[in-house]
Amino acid sequence: MAINTTYRTNASEIMDDFQLEGDELRDALDKIAKINQLLGGNKLTLLGVKELIANNSKTTEIIIVDVGCGNGDMLRTLAEYGLQHNLKFNLIGVDANSFTVNHAINLSKQYPNIAYRCEDIFDKPFKELKYDIVLCTLTLHHFKEDEIIEITTSFYENSRLGVVINDLHRSAIAYRLFQSLCFVFRLNDMSREDGLVSILRGFKKEDLLRFSKNLSIKKYKIQWKWAFRYQWIISKI
Repeated sequence: MAINTTYRTNASEIMDDFQLEGDELRDALDKIAKINQLLGGNKLTLLGVKELIANNSKTTEIIIVDVGCGNGDMLRTLAEYGLQHNLKFNLIGVDANSFTVNHAINLSKQYPNIAYRCEDIFDKPFKELKYDIVLCTLTLHHFKEDEIIEITTSFYENSRLGVVINDLHRSAIAYRLFQSLCFVFRLNDMSREDGLVSILRGFKKEDLLRFSKNLSIKKYKIQWKWAFRYQWIISKI
């Protein structure tokens, strides 16, 4: 059956339920992190961070917030990178699901510069949070267009250096490739169903260009990267 990717789907994902918990969710979070790492997703986000901090002094503390942090894998990657390069990273993971946050905390006990907050990014506490860089990896596609404009406006206003967004390319080829990955990685039903919906909720370049125009930002770049990702860097420097 042909896959229509002309428009973003309005279908919801199981993970959109912030009350979700249990072994199936834990397994899904860990498998998503593993796949993201193996397919270069973490590297893509890290490259965006490196670009934004290129001219920043190593003696200056850099606050990085990861929105929709999942099991904290990206933050641990950043913590390791910071240690290797003598960078002062203050890392904060934000997720609206308390079970997810607690799982990330348990996996990050060896990293004193990582903290987690369980909160909705549409609520006042997050909107008042200030940071140098905000990351949004495989999270933006969970929202509708008006919400995306609201979220990215907040990101831009509250960041000092900029925003790094890494999300899915809405593509029939990506959809079929993910079906194969489901078999290879033995993904559970939730991971498989949500992953396919995620691709159909993903973006084409014209979507991101339209968002950028609506945000009235001037300094940004959008690049297609393997594996069927878009890297959208919004710079304030």
